[in-house]
Parts: sequence; structure tokens; C-alpha cells
Amino acid sequence: MDIGKIINAMIAYYEGDVRRINHFIKVYGFAKAIGAMEGLDAATQEILEIAAVTHDIGIKNSEKKYNSASGSYQQVEGPPEAQMLLGNLGYSPSVIDRVCWLIAHHHTYDHITEMDYQILVEADFLVNAFEDQLSLTAIQQVAKKIFKTPAGLDFLNKLYRG
Repeated sequence: MDIGKIINAMIAYYEGDVRRINHFIKVYGFAKAIGAMEGLDAATQEILEIAAVTHDIGIKNSEKKYNSASGSYQQVEGPPEAQMLLGNLGYSPSVIDRVCWLIAHHHTYDHITEMDYQILVEADFLVNAFEDQLSLTAIQQVAKKIFKTPAGLDFLNKLYRG
């Protein structure tokens, strides 16, 4: 995996949109760290990192088509864009399929059973809580419903002590 090429491609995709670029870089950092701390195998870690960088690739088309960055639109618009981007970078169909599945579900919080999915959702929430200026009460309520990994919970508690 050459995550630098994916990051470069995503920066080009979101050229001039510093907010979106900074968001996926932060989610990537948390996802990479949580995955490593949770001891993911190399293949799952690779998929997690690729998904973290590309998870919001659907926002651009969602805003064009629906004038909204709603998670439900992102989940529809993201996979085709990710498939094209990752295909152009030479990724295998199995990696692309899993990354696209994660993109298509990263705003769906029930029935999370796989570690790559769990960690992606946690990493995205760690960043969104700050960027969306959620109250400490809201953070705590969502955390009880979503967070399961010890590493994710540790980061959450260190970031948002109440």
C-alpha cells in the first residue's frame, strides 16, 4: 500500500477545499493509531487506512446533486468515486469492494461487527465531535452508543474530559 498516493489523489480531488482535506487527514491519523493499538492484521489495517482517507469522497457530488453533505447522500455518492480513484491507482477489486462498502456505511451506526468498520466510525466521530462543536453531553451520549475499542475510548476520554 502506498497511502501517500491515495492522500495525494484525495488532495487533488478536493483541491482548494482545505476543510475537507484536513478532515480526512485527521480521521486517517486516528484510524491508523486505533487500528495499530487494537492489533489489526496488515490486510485489515490497509483497508481501514484507505477507507479513512477516502470515507468522505461522496461529499463533493452530494453537494452538487443535492445541495447537501448529508451522510445518507455521501453513502450513495461515495462508492462510485472511490472505485474510480482506487482503480486508477491499481488497487485490487477485493480491496476496492471493501473500502467502498465501508464508505457506503460510515454513517450507519447499527450492526457494526467488523473492526475496520468500528474503528472508521470511531475515528470519524473523534474528528466530527470537535469540528461540529458538539456539547460534552452530546459527545458522551453518542460515545456510549458507538465506541467499543479500548483505544478509541482512551482517545475520546483524553480529548473530551468532562
